[in-house]
Amino acid sequence: MSIQNISVLGGGAWGTALAQTCARAGRNVTLWEHEPGNAEQLASKRESKFLPGVRFDDGIKVTRALGEATRADAILVVVPAQAMRSVIKALAQTMASNTPLIACAKGIEHGTHKFMTEIIAECAPNAVPAILSGPSFAADVARGKPTAVTLAATDGKVAQALAQAIASASFRPYHSIDVRGVEIGGAAKNVLAIAAGIVTGRGLGASAAAALTTRGFAELMRFGKAYGARPETMTGLSGLGDLILTCSSSQSRNFSFGVALGKNEKPGDKLAEGAFTAPVLLEMAAEKNIEMPVATAVAALLAGKLTVDRAIESLMARPIKAEE
Repeated sequence: MSIQNISVLGGGAWGTALAQTCARAGRNVTLWEHEPGNAEQLASKRESKFLPGVRFDDGIKVTRALGEATRADAILVVVPAQAMRSVIKALAQTMASNTPLIACAKGIEHGTHKFMTEIIAECAPNAVPAILSGPSFAADVARGKPTAVTLAATDGKVAQALAQAIASASFRPYHSIDVRGVEIGGAAKNVLAIAAGIVTGRGLGASAAAALTTRGFAELMRFGKAYGARPETMTGLSGLGDLILTCSSSQSRNFSFGVALGKNEKPGDKLAEGAFTAPVLLEMAAEKNIEMPVATAVAALLAGKLTVDRAIESLMARPIKAEE
């Protein structure tokens, strides 16, 4: 599989960062941005308003014409999880058959409980679905700081070719065929990161943060096992690695969202995927009778059914049991 021309859909922070790393890998890159103001700034000032101070590679072509972006050997779809369906439907009308579509969103669709590659398979049946996830902040990737992620497709050769196509000196994608495991890690860790942020915002201390992250990981493992994920994926970059990063840094939208909740403040960021994923995660856990007390507490808090203090009390008051 020859991959020289790559399109990136979405000119936000993460889309800009991925376009940059693809350019560093020596690919011809086209970036599609729907929002006129940001598209203009990207094209003229070579800087995204979402990543101020980061110079955009001069060789990257910016367009607002979706049809132009579909003329690529592979396409990275960097849009919010809940917008994935509408974008893929539009994309499918003009893209060539067997084009790899790499979902770069971490979430589960409301109502359908579908993961991103399932949406791609449903809305663009002639495409080749793939998923990119792992411990990565857009600012780090855009600035060329060392980062490792996981790229998965059901066909191992396709996953390897895609990983090689976007790899650079500072960006290392490991390839995998465990598509579901990579998607589960990316989606579930966002909910757990909100919980970690609440612990920090409430000033509960490092011991509580470590306990929360560890028990949250146990929930991630249980959920992954029930939905067919490989254990090594859950303990790898897109599982444990992403959880550690997202549960410990204010650069994480979900962690910062939780910090605001812990301080009894109204979160300013409305794009924290964990807030959208929490109720869906619980619905899916209930379908397979998976115990997820941390995620349950987060969902109840977000729904206004529990206060922060009551959510903490509910977790600490759980029956004493063997660790598993």
